[in-house]
Amino acid sequence: MRHRKTRSMITQFCTALAGSVLAAGCFAQDAPTRNVQMEDAKPGISDSGYDLTPPTEEEKKELLAKLTPEQIRITQKAGTEAAFCGTLLDNKKEGIYVCVVCGLPLFDSDDKFTSGTGWPSFTKTFDPSHVVGKVDTSYGMVRTEIVCGRCGSHLGHVFEDGPPPTGMRFCLNSESLTFIEKGEELPENSKPMKAEEAFFAGGCFWGVEYGFAQLPGVLSATSGYQNGETEDPDYRAVCSGETGHAESVRVRFDPDRIDYETLVRFFFEIHDPTTLNRQGPDVGTQYRSGIYTASPEQARIAVKVVKDVARSDEFKDRTIVTEIEPTGKFTQAEDYHQDYVVRTGRTCHPGIGTAVAKYQRMLDRQPERVVSPSE
Repeated sequence: MRHRKTRSMITQFCTALAGSVLAAGCFAQDAPTRNVQMEDAKPGISDSGYDLTPPTEEEKKELLAKLTPEQIRITQKAGTEAAFCGTLLDNKKEGIYVCVVCGLPLFDSDDKFTSGTGWPSFTKTFDPSHVVGKVDTSYGMVRTEIVCGRCGSHLGHVFEDGPPPTGMRFCLNSESLTFIEKGEELPENSKPMKAEEAFFAGGCFWGVEYGFAQLPGVLSATSGYQNGETEDPDYRAVCSGETGHAESVRVRFDPDRIDYETLVRFFFEIHDPTTLNRQGPDVGTQYRSGIYTASPEQARIAVKVVKDVARSDEFKDRTIVTEIEPTGKFTQAEDYHQDYVVRTGRTCHPGIGTAVAKYQRMLDRQPERVVSPSE
């Protein structure tokens, strides 16, 4: 009983201390931190392969039922634990730090450092989309609050006074985190989705992305730039034709629901593989036809399908110019290129709706309504 009373007194002390520290304004800064994904980001599949779909209200209720009152106060009411009171402050073991609510990996021990502030501090996140920023104007200051990219739980704040190479300090509450030591089995909610990747270039990436996104078993389709010569291309540079990049689409898929060969065959139904460095009115090396393979097995399948397609009645008198190369670096295109057809109703690949409906039927799923103005 005495033990429980002492613990309660310590908790009360830490809570009171946290309030006084915040009131003193020691975290003040003039503007929200840059280089942090902000709260209007769209949930989806992260680059690390994690599903960022928020839990339902019922799922969230079940998750919160497992937390302590202090964890609820901090994660759901944007509370703060007092400096030097967190249980993970001095943790130096190797492993990952996950969201205490939903289990999403947030930080890696390799990026933890001693900031002297009294809170666990990190120079970068496990994945940029796993931690999201929100403008926080409480206590008469403008700060950037950070929350879990999946369940939205409060984590702490981020500042631009960290060490090189990032210059960032992600300041966390221990109570917002669960530490999983290296070598321990990850809980199911902390594991990435079962997924593989495929890469296709077939003219303007808007239509290619849209087509693949409609297929059952495809988890995400992302427009980007690939197999070029410069490190960090942007749209203007790629359009100049001087970077050597193709407008490509990264397709993440569940191999238990759709196989790679099906994706390759679909690819040849949504673009013309016989026009060199062009697709319809779009002309330039960035509009070339290409399959960029992530493994020797993908390369084998791609070559096989090209041979099959070349022997078909449709292409027996035409030359297929699709290049098949190992996957080079994929750089995600600017946000305004993502989901372009869905957002604008415009498309650049005539007949795509017919191909999508055909493959949806083949994959034993009722066809979804396809938004394709060209149909």
